[in-house]
Amino acid sequence: MGQIHELNDILADQIAAGEVIERPASIVKELVENSLDAQSKRVDIIVENAGLDSIRVIDDGQGIAADDVELAFKRHATSKINSRQDLFRVQTMGFRGEALPSIASVADVELTTAIADATAGRTVHLRGGKLVTNQPAPARRGTDVRVTELFFNTPARLKYLKSPQTELARITDIINRLALANPQVAFSFTHNGKEIFRSAGNDNLQQVIATIYGIQAGRKMLAVRGTDNDFRVTGFVSLPELTRASRQYITIMINHRYVRNYALTKAIIQGYESKLMVGRYPVAVINIDLDPVLVDVNVHPAKREVRLSKEDQLAKLIAQTIRQRIAQENLIPDVDADRFTPQPDPDLVDDLNRRLNEAAASYGVDQADTAGASSTAAGVTPPQPTSTTKAGADTVDSQIPAPVIIHQSSELNSARMKEFDARYQDESLPALFNDSGRPAADSQPTASVQTENLELDVHDKSDQETGRFPDLQYIGQLQGTFLLAQASDGLYIVDQHAAQERINYERYRQEIGQVSADQQTFLVPLVLNYSTVDALAISNHADVLASVGLHLEHFGQNSFLLRSHPTWFKEGQEEDTVREMIDWIIKDGKLTVQQFRMKTAIMMSCKRAIKANHHLDEREARALLHRLPQCENPFNCPHGRPVTVHFNDRDLEKMFKRIQEAHVPYADDFDDHDF
Repeated sequence: MGQIHELNDILADQIAAGEVIERPASIVKELVENSLDAQSKRVDIIVENAGLDSIRVIDDGQGIAADDVELAFKRHATSKINSRQDLFRVQTMGFRGEALPSIASVADVELTTAIADATAGRTVHLRGGKLVTNQPAPARRGTDVRVTELFFNTPARLKYLKSPQTELARITDIINRLALANPQVAFSFTHNGKEIFRSAGNDNLQQVIATIYGIQAGRKMLAVRGTDNDFRVTGFVSLPELTRASRQYITIMINHRYVRNYALTKAIIQGYESKLMVGRYPVAVINIDLDPVLVDVNVHPAKREVRLSKEDQLAKLIAQTIRQRIAQENLIPDVDADRFTPQPDPDLVDDLNRRLNEAAASYGVDQADTAGASSTAAGVTPPQPTSTTKAGADTVDSQIPAPVIIHQSSELNSARMKEFDARYQDESLPALFNDSGRPAADSQPTASVQTENLELDVHDKSDQETGRFPDLQYIGQLQGTFLLAQASDGLYIVDQHAAQERINYERYRQEIGQVSADQQTFLVPLVLNYSTVDALAISNHADVLASVGLHLEHFGQNSFLLRSHPTWFKEGQEEDTVREMIDWIIKDGKLTVQQFRMKTAIMMSCKRAIKANHHLDEREARALLHRLPQCENPFNCPHGRPVTVHFNDRDLEKMFKRIQEAHVPYADDFDDHDF
């Protein structure tokens, strides 16, 4: 063993950087969190080559005093805590004082900052942890940090980075999470000169969600709110029809700090109960406000993981809050009839556009000129070009109006629009907006969505006025599997197996819940053998097993003896049920009779439900439709599949062309003399 010695500061900072600065996204996270701690209202992130070439973060926060700028790059230098007591009541994003020195030790960093009312700011330049310059700078309140040549002095770290596309996705994900946690801050993110993301900073969380996940997703979010003596839960969760294939779309914040917590994520999913398909997960953005004493953020240098006091209580509150909110909604999915609408051939549309542009050019109209659009958006009527004459033709005095481009629904009432309507009142034009002034369903959001004037509403179902579930009138059966029914608002198709499975489940759940805690004695005691690890886990949770009626006795080193079982066990399945309950305990560490009986009810309801290709007579079908609305949740089977789908009257009329779509001209509709 060599002689013990103290590491120099730069090497110590590089070691710390290995925990704090893993990739370009880590730098973005640390710098933006510093901006948020400085009470910034606007944060701009500018990145080149996925952060490998350059990362720049500009904010309008409080800035750093000139005398403290150089000190900010010292290890464990911070303005956010002063004593041991502050460490257990952290209310800022950062507090360790490791981010700036760690970044500076593995990159080239230039920081310019100034505080309010300062006569001058300060610029410092560090490379590889060494100070290069420290000089005055123009006074602009806030901080501007530029990081280049990342890992130039630790090239081994570069080979562990992923492709630029992957690193850019990591940065985008970090910025999205920070924007969701801070809707009151205006974020902008630019990569290689192209704007990727922008939020309005108007404290409207639903608009931020729509900007990130799309307008249609934003409209399918439900606001949730729940409180108890220790916690306040707020945010948005998606309707069960909006799901994703992974948990990555679940965002959890504690005091507006994005964290990862398996127990809380599981609680969000449990709030949906049986309304989610297997392997599908909701979109959720949940913030938990609590006393900082109840959370320990000093667990990991990256601060992604935290320790929570009263975690079980919080998980129960989250699940209950989501469950109660979703229970208020009509969850019958509408069928999108637009998929049946034929779309024009893209080649024909391109040819039509080409010929229109040629015709416009012959009239002296520059179709590529966007000045008219800018003037219209600003409320100024652009000059209208005058048509020219052709050789041998009479002079034409009529004017060709410039295109009318609509950016917001409010512009539909502008003077230019009224003039356009008056000129072309007999024409049928494609509708960009529906009757409520919202964008039409077939309009797709772009990658960068401006949401300042976005209005979102999840209550669009016409049957909300008539009750949570419609009164279905039986029509007939299709292929021995689906029931056709009608209501005042259209056609409903019911999956007979899913419907009876839901009815059975709620009946079995109630019946199983009513049984007593009486015990039935085995004729011959049941011997259960487990591995040493599992046996230790079972011993540690013996009291939990006893609470659900399993009183185990030690029978050797890794064996247990069971002399009786609860009377509600199904005959012939006693041993399988016991082992399943014990496996649940080994996996989760906790078990309640309610949870297990719910799982048992799901299994029983599925096995005893009507199967596909089973023909029902009219009496049986009507009885099934009569009992379905009496269920607590008539919208999904216990496995999350929909029970019924809905074609509203407008969908049916569009499919049968009783309502004509707006006419989209094809190139063949025009002759050359039309131009």
